[in-house]
Amino acid sequence: MTARPGSDATGGAGPLFHEPGARWGAVALGPAFCMVALVVELVTGPVVHWLALPILAVVLAGFSYVTVVAARRHVSVELTPTTLRQGTEELPVAEIEAVLPPPDDGREPQRWETARSLGELSDVPRRRTAVGLRLKGGVFVRAWAKDADELRARLEELVGDSGQTATS
Repeated sequence: MTARPGSDATGGAGPLFHEPGARWGAVALGPAFCMVALVVELVTGPVVHWLALPILAVVLAGFSYVTVVAARRHVSVELTPTTLRQGTEELPVAEIEAVLPPPDDGREPQRWETARSLGELSDVPRRRTAVGLRLKGGVFVRAWAKDADELRARLEELVGDSGQTATS
């Protein structure tokens, strides 16, 4: 099971790294825009769309809700002392042998840069950066996060310094 912030599985301390995937505030943007449109209509014109604006607000909130739920399920990242969760896939930290250094510009792509991406998505999600991992058994995978440097730092703390000298 996935440890949630503040749960006993992490010793009550919460996750070491967490990105929710999307924020719930995005659901309020559509209705807020409709409220601004209503105020503008009340102030500036004889026509006020009393029926259309609330319906549009509900529709926009509904679409935003579905998008936020999907992003929180499939694009969230959580690192606890025992587990790295990427979307719905969980990887025990004990399986990680090394955290690989970031790629150098101008060089040939490293082996981990074309490896399987963790999570159920086919590739690293948009606006996320990959972090190379070598698992026990020599398998390469790509973890990912918006703040990849912070995720890499937290993983290196857990795994140790062996990843600093690892080559692909």
